Amino acid sequence: MRSLDRCVRLAALGLAATLGCLMVSAQAQAEFTGNLTVEIDGFRDRSGQVCLALFSGSQGFPEVDGDEVSTQCVSLSEPISEASTIVTLDNLTLGNYAIALYHDSNGDAVLNTNQWGIPTEGFGFSNNPPVTIGPASYQDSMFLLAGTNTTIQITLQYL
Repeated sequence: MRSLDRCVRLAALGLAATLGCLMVSAQAQAEFTGNLTVEIDGFRDRSGQVCLALFSGSQGFPEVDGDEVSTQCVSLSEPISEASTIVTLDNLTLGNYAIALYHDSNGDAVLNTNQWGIPTEGFGFSNNPPVTIGPASYQDSMFLLAGTNTTIQITLQYL
């Protein structure tokens, strides 16, 4: 009988230790973050700024309307010989994201379009999906931020 009590206590202790480790592991994973570097190329000129929006879900993509995780505009002050620019987003929770961006060449913080709604400024999406009619989808633009440092490349498109 004494041996049985001891076995039950040891089993309970082992179970408690295992559950404790699992809880600590789950908490550590939930708090793990990474940095995202976005390399943007294909600029026609270095005027204005580049504005990007980072989304963690399809809601609102690609419109900047409050559903995005982060928005950022960066001045293109480098010399015209530089054909690319880099934007870094730090301390993002690991997971799936998509980026929509545009070259705001006149600096008005709006993606300008013509009378038919076709962009007159350069634009791009993560994964560089082909754009035919309408913007790229979240699914086509989605990428995984899975480590401490992730780099993606986006090439601007001009129509």
